[in-house]
Amino acid sequence: MTDILLVPIALVIILVMLHSYFGMEILKRGIIFTDLAIAQFAALGSSISLGYFHEEYFYLLTLSFALLSAFLIAFASTRKLHLEAFIGILYVLGASGIMMVLSHSAEGMEHFKSLLASDILFTPPIEVAKSGVIYAFIALGLYFIYPKLSGFLKELLFFSLLAITVTSSVSLAGVFVVFVLLIAPPFVALSLNFKKPLLGSFFFGWFFSISAIILSYFYDLPTGYGIVFLGAFLTAVAVLVTSKKAYES
Repeated sequence: MTDILLVPIALVIILVMLHSYFGMEILKRGIIFTDLAIAQFAALGSSISLGYFHEEYFYLLTLSFALLSAFLIAFASTRKLHLEAFIGILYVLGASGIMMVLSHSAEGMEHFKSLLASDILFTPPIEVAKSGVIYAFIALGLYFIYPKLSGFLKELLFFSLLAITVTSSVSLAGVFVVFVLLIAPPFVALSLNFKKPLLGSFFFGWFFSISAIILSYFYDLPTGYGIVFLGAFLTAVAVLVTSKKAYES
């Protein structure tokens, strides 16, 4: 049992740490669906690879489409427009594009399901190692380069690094898992007013994702959807129970 669970647990520990940071920044910006839009564009690139190139150029197309959406969002953030609405349009554009590309593919629906939430229980250790290296370089960029920039360049670097992160994460875990790991941990940490919200995000994200992995192993449940369900359920309960009334009658 330990050998099977060790790899996915190591994976979610890494995913939660980097995604919680990005999620905290996304919540501060008030553009919640940014990661979903980028993830859908990344998934569109992988779908094009499957549908038209027999899975050749998979990473190149996935990353290219993710970076394209990151550039569009970074550019839009410097314009006077309803940014959340624009991001929503990008999301449905990517989602509808996936369905159109995969509509004539015999493996289309299976690929689509894996894009939403993968069964990370059987992730190869080499894939975790590769992603760990990518995430380490992203973390270095966020720590050393990002604070020194300003304006459009700063936004472009942030969303580009988010796109690279999402590109790797979607292929490993799926769009829904990426979203819940980005939003749920920082949402709970900020809602509960943790003194150290980022650290609180880590612990909450680790708790529900590792718990979901263990439950999926013992009860033969889909791991990716288990993480999404448990993370979303605990988040909804936590923020509703601790929230105050918006107004008094």
